[in-house]
Amino acid sequence: MTTTVRNVTLSLDQGDLDLTLTVDERGEGRPFLLLHGGGGPLTVASFAGLLAERRPARVFTPVHPGFQGTARPDWLTDVPTLAQVYVRLLDELGLDDVTVVGNSVGGWIAAETAVLGSERISSVVLVGPAGIHVPGHPVADPLTLTPGELARLAYHEPAKFGIDPATLSEEQRAVMAGNRAAIAAYAGPHLMADPTLRERLAEVTLPTRLVWGESDRVVDLDYGRAYAEAIPGAEFLLLHATGHMPQIETPEQLLPAVWDFADKHAAERQMR
Repeated sequence: MTTTVRNVTLSLDQGDLDLTLTVDERGEGRPFLLLHGGGGPLTVASFAGLLAERRPARVFTPVHPGFQGTARPDWLTDVPTLAQVYVRLLDELGLDDVTVVGNSVGGWIAAETAVLGSERISSVVLVGPAGIHVPGHPVADPLTLTPGELARLAYHEPAKFGIDPATLSEEQRAVMAGNRAAIAAYAGPHLMADPTLRERLAEVTLPTRLVWGESDRVVDLDYGRAYAEAIPGAEFLLLHATGHMPQIETPEQLLPAVWDFADKHAAERQMR
């Protein structure tokens, strides 16, 4: 599978701000915007390839500014603004019938794109998203956890999928440090949540599916069900023997969960 790397420069409405995004593109067919979480773009790269190989899908995976060594402008400091960037990206790329898929922080960004709405988006799939406040069910803060602690919360089989920091190169450590700084910038003062988002999700009119790993302890099941209840008509789908990142741990389960939902709603839209 060939991956094309684009550098896309966007001009935003507010204050004539410009931003250059690094965007990977794979495959041909129905368009997907795949948004990575706090672990960076490598956490969705293999799933992007799987989706593009197994289905007639054209998959775009942008790097959130500040991740993977990219620059983040000083004015880009919150998730709602980043969501505006990605809605503008769809305009710049001229895409229609797009399914937006996001995991973790990427799911939070995808939820904010759903609130914004766009004629270019036909459906949204949120995979273990962060972003809302649910009393008694806080989102695990990756900035306060060691890699081992985070792996135990994130994976059904942490010994199999966790990363041993001792095996990382200095370059990889530097990238991880940059990723953590970017998370801190976007997450803001409320520890991976926007106190206003849960109420604003009532404005979502796009078809939305929430996909949750039954072993996810970064954002637990009660948190996930509260997320689904906040979005009118949202579906909630549970994946077995998987945790916070099914695109890594159980991609064969996640693939139909994403594709079937996208295919159904794109077909319904074309019939209108």
